[in-house]
Amino acid sequence: MSEDPISLYFWPTPNGFKIAIMLEETGLPYQVHYVDINAGEQLRPDFLKISPNNKMPAIVDPDGPDGNPLAIFESGAILQYLARKSEMLYSTNERKRADIDQWLFWQVGGLGPMMGQALHFLKYAPDKVPYGIERYSKEVTRLFGVLEKQLSSRPYLAGEYSIADIASYPWILRWQDAAQTIADFPAINVWLKRVGARHAVQKGMKLGFEEATRKNA
Repeated sequence: MSEDPISLYFWPTPNGFKIAIMLEETGLPYQVHYVDINAGEQLRPDFLKISPNNKMPAIVDPDGPDGNPLAIFESGAILQYLARKSEMLYSTNERKRADIDQWLFWQVGGLGPMMGQALHFLKYAPDKVPYGIERYSKEVTRLFGVLEKQLSSRPYLAGEYSIADIASYPWILRWQDAAQTIADFPAINVWLKRVGARHAVQKGMKLGFEEATRKNA
């Protein structure tokens, strides 16, 4: 078994924070390799060998399932892998695991992409496009409503704290940037405070800010 740490290819974005939080939660040793997406470092040939979709986060586990290094891209796949490896935050009960999986995929297939589009049109697009702003802001509001209903009857997305919560938390934190009003979603607001009180979450969410500030200074 390798004693080398997992390599985390990271930049401080919601998807990057997911994996930082997960690694902190599991206690698995890791080393950060910053991928400055503002400088186009995600397009470097050496990074594309690890993440062919030229997106971060990605990891390389020197101690893969067969004892050989394993590279993984896509945040949802990374969360599942780390959960299986650590035997944490991902139930071995198939019914419970299916519940976790559906909320994990709800985030990676819906919440994340829709919030990403909303943030683009609201904050980063060079020209204001009213249709884009309205289309994606309304869809984010709808998705927040789905989450609010789920959290109104349980403390976490799948009942117990899991990778589903880790996946959604960094995105929901950006509610204001996505033109949402958190007072309209009281259960989400309580959940944000509950998840945010975890030491591993706090530590993971701090990762990379100094590096990003230094590079953008």
